[in-house]
Formats: sequence, structure tokens, C-alpha cells
Amino acid sequence: MFRLSHYMHELVAPSAPRRRRPGPVKPVVIWNLTRRCNLRCRHCYTTSADVAFPGELTHEQAMAVVEDLAGFRIPALILSGGEPLSRFDFFEIATRARAACRYLALSTNGTALVGETADRIADIGFDYVGISLDGIGAVNDRFRGKEGAFAEALAGVRACKARGIKVGLRFTMTRDNGAQLPEMLDLCAAEGIDKFYLSHLVYAGRGDKNRGEDAERERSRAAIAFLVERAWAAVEAGEPLEIVTGNNDADAVWFLRWAEERFAPERIAHLRAMLEAWGGNSAGLGVANIDPQGKVHPDTYWSGYTVGSVKDRPFTELWTG
Repeated sequence: MFRLSHYMHELVAPSAPRRRRPGPVKPVVIWNLTRRCNLRCRHCYTTSADVAFPGELTHEQAMAVVEDLAGFRIPALILSGGEPLSRFDFFEIATRARAACRYLALSTNGTALVGETADRIADIGFDYVGISLDGIGAVNDRFRGKEGAFAEALAGVRACKARGIKVGLRFTMTRDNGAQLPEMLDLCAAEGIDKFYLSHLVYAGRGDKNRGEDAERERSRAAIAFLVERAWAAVEAGEPLEIVTGNNDADAVWFLRWAEERFAPERIAHLRAMLEAWGGNSAGLGVANIDPQGKVHPDTYWSGYTVGSVKDRPFTELWTG
């Protein structure tokens, strides 16, 4: 993930470089709790559907994973899916994870985030809830395979905001929805969204099957150029919206070239040092994935490569061994 707004703030007010602690890197863990999902999105890397998939972790196995991660003291845990809220013991897992993890996030389609469910999410104390929204109105509904999905997800956004939960939108850009990027950012402003995540299409799962729908190179470049200018306007205006991109670290190169035309050499040297320290894609280093069946991967898109299963050995042993 490329934290565009963060690096823009570094240009304005440079911070001291952080020193990495000695010893093995402890990763951010993205845990796909289940493949079950009430939507059928065209980009879904897990090829989820509203059915029961065999071989997923039992309750006892899942709780053992939480205890293991707690002892390892990972920096962050992201609960994802499928739709994580569709897992039968989601709230038990999340409650224990909240007590065990420094930073706990939820990645959801947002359609169930209303009423008592939203209350329970707030009570647990998630640090962040990311809701996938891939266009406005019918554009989103076609992409996500359900009429009314946009309205339901927007209701989830508003339920989170009403309960004081930090909430963001994740937008996967394709040739069909790319023209709505400005409208998505306008929606963020109108709803007081805390974070906007533009994701490039990843060729995994249905995203691979539908790769012909990927945004053309010219549209992708135009989108990043627009996003950089919009992010800079937000920084200059003191607006709190955080803008990030994902799954194409060349976005950082585009931003560096943009900055080189506008800032003094010493600021560019600082920015370059910060970008080099970040290092781009951190799959298998700063990021790890546990899939619904307990297999451990370098990240969520490396489903064809695994270092083992938490059904056989604890995550900490698989990661450090």
C-alpha cells in the first residue's frame, strides 16, 4: 500500500527517519476468515460466493490462531473474507483479537453494518473499518453482483460514522468505473470519510477471469495524476481525508516525479529516502496472509504459494522457521 497523503505531509513537514528494530520483522496479518459472501464481485481474488466452503477453520482452531498472534505481538490484524461478518463466530474472534492486538481493522462489503451489528462493531472497538465501494449507484451494483448493494454499503458507512468508527472506502478501478473516480472522492467529502483507497485490479480469482475489464494504461495514469492533485489540494486545505493506493507501487514513482517539479532538492532527497525505507511491496516481509482454510501465504494474492497451515503448526513457527 502506497500512503500518498502521508508522503505529501513529509514534503511539507519532514519527520526524522525511523530506525527499524533489530530481529525478524513482525508482519501485518490479513486473515481471511471465510470465503462465504453475500455478494459476487467481478474482481474478487478469493472467488467468494454465498455458500458454505469446506475445510475452513473450526472455532477452536480459529481461537488458537488468535492466541498465537497475541503472543507474537503483531503490529496489526485485518479481519477480511469473503465477507467476514458471515462467519458464524466472527464476534467471538473479533472480541478476543481486540484484547490481543494493538491495531484491529475490518475489511467488509458494508451491507450488513446496520443496527445491532454496527453497535457490536463499535463496542468491540475496531481501529478502522474499510468498506468496498466500486462506483456510484448502479455502476457499483453491477460490479458487485447485487442490486441495491450501493445503498446498503452507504448505509454501513453512515452507521460507522454515527458511532464514531474510523471508516474508509476501497475502490477497485476498472474501465467501467474509472470515470467515476471524481464522484467517489466527492462522496468521501460529503460523508466525512476518513480514508480513500484506490486499488488497481489484481489478476487473481475473478479478477484474473475478468482481466479484460482492467483500466487501460492511459486511464490509470490519468487517474493517478488526478488523485495526486486531489490529495495535494486536501493537504493544502488542511482536510483530514487520507488517500492511499494499492497493488501498483509504480504510483510512488509517479508521485516522486510530480514532487520533483515542485519542491526543493533537499525535500526531494528526504522524500526519496522515505520511499526507499518503505521499499514498495512487502509481501512475505511486512505482510502475511492466513486464508480461510488456515494456509499461510506471503499476502492475499499468493494463493498458489504457501509456507504451511496453522492447522498443523502455529503461525509464529511458520513465519519465523
